[in-house]
This record gives sequence, structure tokens and C-alpha cells, in this order.
Amino acid sequence: MSKVIAIANQKGGVGKTTSAINLAASLAALEYKTLVIDADPQANSTSGVGLNPKDVEVSIYECMVDNIDVKEAISETELKYLDILPSHIDLVGAEVEMVSIDRREERMKDALKEVKEEYDFIVIDCSPSLGLITINALTASDSVIIPVQCEYFALEGLGKLLNTIKIIQTRLNPDLEIEGILLTMYDVRLRLSNQVVDEVKTHFKKIVFDTIIPRNIKLSESPSFGVPAIAHDAESKGAISYLNLAKEILSKNGAI
Repeated sequence: MSKVIAIANQKGGVGKTTSAINLAASLAALEYKTLVIDADPQANSTSGVGLNPKDVEVSIYECMVDNIDVKEAISETELKYLDILPSHIDLVGAEVEMVSIDRREERMKDALKEVKEEYDFIVIDCSPSLGLITINALTASDSVIIPVQCEYFALEGLGKLLNTIKIIQTRLNPDLEIEGILLTMYDVRLRLSNQVVDEVKTHFKKIVFDTIIPRNIKLSESPSFGVPAIAHDAESKGAISYLNLAKEILSKNGAI
């Protein structure tokens, strides 16, 4: 199998990058060849797997804007089965530069054609917006995971994202599916967290993942070490939760 999964929510601070890095690392730990694509100008996924964005010479930006071969941009990470297609602050200007380019919504899809079949999974960390780069990511993807934090205003803006997904399904990518809604930053001690879980499951029923990602210090710490949580502390609740998410996705896709 070769599956491209975007992790998207235009709301910031919901755990997109944490989920992208740790889901990709968990799939790699299960020996599935995985590529994580950093499609966010903040480049947090890039630094989160050990690369310094300032040292990146060829990034997703050059692949989309200048037609550079994506193989020139991909780097290996410390995890055996995990590669990274890094980002760079230049990506901020890509949306303006791509306005006059033909098929501008499909630049990422075109770039990935060369390597898609080399990976079992490609996980795209989207920026917190519904701009052209995120539209490119959704157009290039087979499915999308929507992280939702277990906090007040959790469902705020979700309707807008779901509407954008419908537009992309209609106009650009009819095969795009919702892989699932992922509840993140869960605190078992807070009544609010439990209320949000109940509310999301009531609204969205079957598309909510069984796996819920807890608040966990090891998940917060690991980016500062430039490694995913599973390489920082494999026994931590955060690492185990993302491993369970990976297994849930594999099961859903008939891989296990």
C-alpha cells in the first residue's frame, strides 16, 4: 500500500505537528517506510526530527515553486524507516509566487508522483490555515486526519474545515476521505476534557478515532531533543498513544 495522509486543522495549537511527527515515527517503528512532509513555514516538523531548518538547502518550497526533484529534498532521520521532506521559512511566500502558476493547487501532488510508491505512508503536516499550501496538501492526499483538542472552543472552525474538504472533494480530489477526527491534549482530571470527548463523539460518531492523545510531558519535551516521543521515551503515555493510533490506522486500512 502507499497512502498519503494530511493532518489538517486551520486552528493553531491543536497538535498537528506533534501528531504528524509521532504518527509517522510510530508507523516507522512498526517497519512501514514512512515520509513526513513539513508543509508549514514554521518548520517545526523539520526540527522535530532533528534537522535544523536554517541548514535546509532544498525544501518542499523548491519542489513546489521551482520544480526541483523531490528526491533532492528528502533526508533520512535517525529512525530507520522514517524520512523527512523538510520545510523552510521561504514557504511563507509560496502562496503569492504560485498564484500565476498553472494547476497551482496540484503542485504538491505532482512533486510527490516521483516518490509516492517508494513509501508505505506519507504524512503531511499542514500549516494552521486554509491557504494554497494546505489545499495542495489535501489535493495530494488520500485522506485527512483532523486533530481536535479537548478544550473549550474545540469545535470552533471545524465546520469551515469540513466545508473546505467538501469543496476539494468536489473540484480537485474526489477520492479524498476523512481518515478520522483525533482527540488530542486530553486531561483525564478535567471534566471539560470528558465533555469535549462526549460532544465530538456525539457529533461525528464513527469518524472519531478510538485512540485519544493525552497531555504528556514527554510529547512536549521530545521536539527540543530533535526526536519523536517514541525515540525519547518509548514507555511514555504519549508515545504509546501514537503507537496505538498507528495500529488503529493500519487496522482500518487492512494492513494488519
